[in-house]
Amino acid sequence: MGKTDRAMLDALLDRYGRTFAGEAGIRLADQPKPLYQLLVLAKLLSARISAEVAVAAARELFAAGCATPKGMLVASWQDRVDALGRGHYRRYDERTATMLGNGAQLLVERWKGDLRRLRDEAGGDPGRITSLLMEFPGIGPTGADIFLREVQAVWPEVAPHLDQRVLEGAGRLGLPRQERPLAALAHDNGELARLSAALVRVSRSGKTADELKAAVR
Repeated sequence: MGKTDRAMLDALLDRYGRTFAGEAGIRLADQPKPLYQLLVLAKLLSARISAEVAVAAARELFAAGCATPKGMLVASWQDRVDALGRGHYRRYDERTATMLGNGAQLLVERWKGDLRRLRDEAGGDPGRITSLLMEFPGIGPTGADIFLREVQAVWPEVAPHLDQRVLEGAGRLGLPRQERPLAALAHDNGELARLSAALVRVSRSGKTADELKAAVR
């Protein structure tokens, strides 16, 4: 890695390298509860709404007892709507409340509330994991990408997962736009997840890219 790439990577991770799971208060680990919380967050982030609102809505849901599939099912539909509203996720709140309930039911019935069982059913294959994730209501290709970008920190089977949005952000900073060379810049899978989150933020803001370029001149 050249000095310029190293300086850019350090500045990028220092300023924007917090994962979206971290922002939502999720202590990500290969355990049922945080994995489910990440699935909820991925569903919220995949809507046409700001990341800040999606993260706030996730926090409100978790605070309302919806941090596990069973908790999501115990909560009433109105409880979910109210929590989403407190997070200002109002444009999609009613439909999302329904999808979250249906998704929790699917997870409990098919995988006993444990996404590790989904991973095992897929044999650890990223493509198959993606297909199974997309069986959850409201999780399409974008939501699956969000989940995999973050879960690669604790699921080495899916790493590296650097989707088009991540590669677009890398291109804006002059970093490699191919998955393997870009992944090689990270020291481990935890840093790779942080790098992914940072580059997603760069892809959404030309101002962020300009700021980083100026910082490493």
